Amino acid sequence: MTATHAIQPSNHYNKKRLQFVRGEGDKERVVYFNIRCDVWLKRYIDSRQDVDAAIFVTKKFPHRLSIAQMRYIIKRISNRACINKEIHPHQLRHSYATHLLDNGSPIDVIQSLIGHEKSETTRIYAPLSGSLRQEFYQKYF
Repeated sequence: MTATHAIQPSNHYNKKRLQFVRGEGDKERVVYFNIRCDVWLKRYIDSRQDVDAAIFVTKKFPHRLSIAQMRYIIKRISNRACINKEIHPHQLRHSYATHLLDNGSPIDVIQSLIGHEKSETTRIYAPLSGSLRQEFYQKYF
């Protein structure tokens, strides 16, 4: 969540749709986003009337959203979606890694995208789903 927290609107637009951010442990990583995200970010930023450099700001007296405020927003969204368990920002990171893995992304690519130094750490976040394990078993045995 820290990386998203650090994105600045002034330099997020470019033809490659990527942004360099400083995340946890002051590590620099690249955040990629698709065309759909680019369209929505541009709409949001263009609709703002403030001059704060952060992308995600509070409505009243605009200033950078804190991580706690982002947690609260995620909680409200998960409640509205009738998700019957508590959702934390770090679970989104885990889901992202699992989604990439389930769709065939190599573990080293996932490792790079989420900023882990060791692949063993990434493996903790991205266990193979049961259906994918079965698919690989059938493919190779």
